Amino acid sequence: MTAPTPLLDLFKRGEVSRDARLLAAQGALAPRAHEQLAILVLLLGDSDAEIRSQADNTLKRIPVEALQSFLARSDVSVDLREFFADRGVFPSEIPALTAEDPLFEPEPSGDDGEEEADPRSAVERLAAMGFSERLKAAFKGSREMRSILIRDPNKMIAAAVLSSPKLSEPEVEAMARMSNVSEDVLRTIGANRGWMKNYGVVVGLTRNPKTPVGTSLNLLARLNDRDLVMLSVDRNVPQALRSAARQKVVAAATGRR
Repeated sequence: MTAPTPLLDLFKRGEVSRDARLLAAQGALAPRAHEQLAILVLLLGDSDAEIRSQADNTLKRIPVEALQSFLARSDVSVDLREFFADRGVFPSEIPALTAEDPLFEPEPSGDDGEEEADPRSAVERLAAMGFSERLKAAFKGSREMRSILIRDPNKMIAAAVLSSPKLSEPEVEAMARMSNVSEDVLRTIGANRGWMKNYGVVVGLTRNPKTPVGTSLNLLARLNDRDLVMLSVDRNVPQALRSAARQKVVAAATGRR
């Protein structure tokens, strides 16, 4: 699986509240099939009996044909196939063409936030939403909603934005330049190999004073000469980063003599 999964990472680290874990156990949180199944399987070992029971019930409610097609995909792990084999579910002959949607939703999907005829602004609509509604907006809402929710103080909301199938590289590039997002957001962006192939994201992170210094220092080697020189005199970034950039500029100049 190559898609970013910041939300799944939160579950693996045990940094998710009980209410959110219960929602996930009901199949309501994950944007993609990969994440949904991984989270549900993980929750089977939860310390809360109700969450374990709900996760097991949700797994049983996933349509068998959809699950079999998903398991036939080449990007499904052997461990996941073996898990379902123990439950009597085996891959079909024809794999699912896409895994961009969850395999199960507890209720029919409503409007995704893009087309709703609502006279209120995105800010007003989000302000009126509860936690679970904001999570769904982070997954399925508009680009404007994602630009707001990425700054949400609840790290699960921000992780949901970064896990959204709708998130585009230009959006990630803009987020990399935001100084009003959490360090966790910038660290997550910097750790994603796919996003790091975008030079604009790399430059955005290095110029962002909020980016953790360790992340920025690791990206210096990726900068071209012009951006390295600009960074070496940029007083908005940490001194350690500015000094490291200056050393590289001097070394490059010395090597050309």
